[in-house]
Amino acid sequence: MPTHIRHGRSPCPVARSLDVLGDKWTLLIIREALSGTTRFMDFSHQLPGLARTLLSHRLKRLIALGVFETIPVSQAGHYHEYVLTAMGRELFPVVAALRQWGADYLFGDFEPRPCLVDRRTEMPDAPVGVQFG
Repeated sequence: MPTHIRHGRSPCPVARSLDVLGDKWTLLIIREALSGTTRFMDFSHQLPGLARTLLSHRLKRLIALGVFETIPVSQAGHYHEYVLTAMGRELFPVVAALRQWGADYLFGDFEPRPCLVDRRTEMPDAPVGVQFG
């Protein structure tokens, strides 16, 4: 499995992670996949500012890195879905923490703040917590 782009030999896991996840579109593609999006056109519609060529490039890169895999959905193999691997699904707390941080610090006092809702219980998810020390 490829493990690097620029910081492959860096001793810092954050630097290595940012090589994979560090651009806006990659995290937004993963956010959409975590919300259930699997088809190319659905990613494209959910991310209207993202050019299809860039979406295709990012998805191919994430497949090569092991974050996504493709599953054929037609007999002829012309259509497939992009499905998160275990590695990709483990990014949920990362995306949830970024979402929580953005809601806490980057919205005005009177702006509505989105929150994550558990699909099974339809209740808001508990905030992501990290303990130091």
